Amino acid sequence: MKRILAIIGIAVALAGAFVPQSAEAQPDPRDEYIIVSGGPSLQEWEQYRLESHRHDKWWGNFIRTARIRMDQLQKYYKGDLNITWLVYGPGYQRRADEDGEPLISHIESVRDKYKVKLVYYQNGNDIINYLNEGQNRRKMKVGGFEYFGHSNKYCFTFDYSNAILGASTAFLHERDLKNIKRGVFSRDAFCKSWGCHSGESFAAAFKRATGVKMIGAVGKTDYSDTYKLILPTLSSPGGKWTN
Repeated sequence: MKRILAIIGIAVALAGAFVPQSAEAQPDPRDEYIIVSGGPSLQEWEQYRLESHRHDKWWGNFIRTARIRMDQLQKYYKGDLNITWLVYGPGYQRRADEDGEPLISHIESVRDKYKVKLVYYQNGNDIINYLNEGQNRRKMKVGGFEYFGHSNKYCFTFDYSNAILGASTAFLHERDLKNIKRGVFSRDAFCKSWGCHSGESFAAAFKRATGVKMIGAVGKTDYSDTYKLILPTLSSPGGKWTN
């Protein structure tokens, strides 16, 4: 009996992973659900780190996780959901040049498979501008917002170790969140950052700026199991999700 209950518990936990809402939020499928993918590091820079500290040995960490999430959401909503996918284009073009692979074509094949709207962005202002003006926000609110990429406690770092070793020139800092217009998000919007440390400051700043809660990680997150179709997990001792 204990074994049966354990199996049921695992099944419930896996099923819960498909549900996009917390106890407080249930996005309306008529709203726009935005998924953001940051860019990968370049091995040109990462080769100078210890092997155990290197980032993005595989280029697709933030693309595969976005794809997993799209699949979950479309199954949950039975395909009736307006998903827009924002991808940091310059970072993938630089990684494509390094790897000698058509990474942009790979990204666009995901767009075609899931029939989502794909928008390439270059910096944090592009993210804010899309939130504010990407749709008529009087008619279509943002019902969900999820970020897959590098981050620290104060900002999303879209090109971390992509243009410069261990640094970022393209980012969305918490001080810029004030430029998001009030009323962009629906009252029941579900927002989550899957990047490292976002729950330590950025998530609180996001709520102050938008009035909407954001779930973020206290500590680091790990993307190494994405090939198993697993979303990022907490990897720091004592790490937790918080909003």
